[in-house]
Amino acid sequence: RIGVVGSGPASMACAADMAKAGCDVTIYEAFHKPGGVLRYGIPEFRLPNYVIDAELSNLTKLGIKIECNVLVGRLFTIEQMVEEMGYDAVFVGTGAGYPRFMGIPGESLNGVLSANELLTRVNLMGAKDFPNQDTPLHLGKHVAVIGSGNTAMDAMRVSLRMGAEKVYCVYRRTRAESPARVEEIHHAEEEGVEFHWLTAPVEILGDGKGNVRAMRNIRMELGEPDSSGRRRPIPLDGSEYEFEADMIVYAIGTNANPIIGQTSKLKLNKWGYIEADDKLATSMAGVYAGGDIVTGGATVILAMGAGRTAAAGMKEYLGIRDSDRVYQQPRGDRMFGIDPNEKNFSRVRLA
Repeated sequence: RIGVVGSGPASMACAADMAKAGCDVTIYEAFHKPGGVLRYGIPEFRLPNYVIDAELSNLTKLGIKIECNVLVGRLFTIEQMVEEMGYDAVFVGTGAGYPRFMGIPGESLNGVLSANELLTRVNLMGAKDFPNQDTPLHLGKHVAVIGSGNTAMDAMRVSLRMGAEKVYCVYRRTRAESPARVEEIHHAEEEGVEFHWLTAPVEILGDGKGNVRAMRNIRMELGEPDSSGRRRPIPLDGSEYEFEADMIVYAIGTNANPIIGQTSKLKLNKWGYIEADDKLATSMAGVYAGGDIVTGGATVILAMGAGRTAAAGMKEYLGIRDSDRVYQQPRGDRMFGIDPNEKNFSRVRLA
């Protein structure tokens, strides 16, 4: 029996490989719908829900059980899964969706939120369909997004689709240092996003009633490279300015969700991510981890690769060989007169 915590791309890939090896697999998802970051973190105009649903349907056809509204670390722990619930191995793929803020004045005002919260409210909680859905989103007319990664681009383009009149991107370095893909920046520009390069926020200003009114910023210049190899942004004295904004969205990266680390004996690194070896085995016997919860925020394809790597490690740990697998992809006995399992192509003779 295999337990999988989280239902994002790493978990889906791991669960599929273990099910194909003949294991009884159960996925536990904290939200009311499975899919992880595919569902809540990527706008539907980029990744339609029917694509995610089709992939999940393929998992259930393999016999995988998916249980939603189950928050591992609260209802039960990783230790309990191994010691009391009868799981022979567990995969942790909870991602890294914990928001990160700057700590500047005004962050507690109404109208300040993270990009993950914005995307989750729109993608998963039906905010775009209010009042037909139960979760409203008070979207500002002037939206400022802090950060310039791919998630920031998604947040800005979603805001425009939700009806924002102006959307600003505030980034402390130049376009050349932006971590977003070139085409993502291009799409945002095409849709009307106003970019404020070499700019950093210093204070979020309120209207006296607890709501965001504006944001005060300071101009930057680039100095010597820092530890990341990028030139360090340096504030320019006397260059502060303000612009009107009634919604501020933080898209400056994420951290690991602390629940798993706080409720288990898993060894974590100094940033709070789970430590794992090359086979993605953790400090607990039989427990594997992969995806953003190990590496920090990365791509879907890297997370899927990690899920498959962890599955290979699990199979080795459990003594399952690939030749033992129960599931086989349906295929014809012969293709073009050739046995599809043929390995020695010197024996193949083509007519």
